[in-house]
Amino acid sequence: MTTLFEPWLSYKHPIVRQLAFCIASPNILQRIPQSLDIQNHFELHPQDFWQQQFEDYQFRLTELDKDPEPLIAFLQQLKSTRLGLRFEYLFWFWLQDRANQHFQLIQHSIQIIAGKNTVGEIDFLVLNLATQQIEQWEVALKYYLGESDLALLNWYGLNRSDTLFRKLNHFSAKQFQFNQVLDFKIEKKLMVLKGQLYIPQYQSNSTLPEWINNKRRLGHWGYNIPHNLDDHFYRLQRHEWICPNLEQTSPTAHWWCNGLYHNKNTQEFYMYRQAPLIFYKSQ
Repeated sequence: MTTLFEPWLSYKHPIVRQLAFCIASPNILQRIPQSLDIQNHFELHPQDFWQQQFEDYQFRLTELDKDPEPLIAFLQQLKSTRLGLRFEYLFWFWLQDRANQHFQLIQHSIQIIAGKNTVGEIDFLVLNLATQQIEQWEVALKYYLGESDLALLNWYGLNRSDTLFRKLNHFSAKQFQFNQVLDFKIEKKLMVLKGQLYIPQYQSNSTLPEWINNKRRLGHWGYNIPHNLDDHFYRLQRHEWICPNLEQTSPTAHWWCNGLYHNKNTQEFYMYRQAPLIFYKSQ
């Protein structure tokens, strides 16, 4: 693992740490896998894009860390506890904030309707003030566990029907199918896919596929509790999956259950899963 850029850890307020993560963290992929069948072209932002966005917004994050009320009030619109929606609202706050000098938000959550049917939805339509291009941004916060040889088909969410392959295919086939909306021609289509990937407990980083972004910290996952984990890890609250709070929020783990565990000293993450039961059918 190369030296990681994780400036969100320097903030005090939990919600500001989460906003800083949403802006500064790199995509979990550094390129679109070659094995993906692209139906509608889309791109990722360049590798250095998110670090630059953070640096240009850093003064505002410092203000919010002292007085987070504008951010808190904005998120009060959100009634759901889903992490993906929380991530989207944090992103929405940043794009509509006047302190963001690079993009002008045209509209968020645009439903595309044909006749009586809703055929799709666009997360964000923005004007890039530098290029004057209209851009479509589709954003997602995802956590995938790699299995077997870590090929694209072998990455699963906590719900095994949610796979990395299915998500990327949905981006290509559905979310980026539109070329015009609200009388605007879409000139650039961009995927924002953040979160964290987890490799098996004893898997080496040297076996990673080339499309995984090594600028983003990887976690590990497993069915066992390794001896080197049980003294310093604690279970994260659900919202802390975006970014752990500055202060530890639960006792050091002695009894483990399904969830994400964190070592505050090393910033390591471990996704513990209870081993599935195996039933043997009698002859």
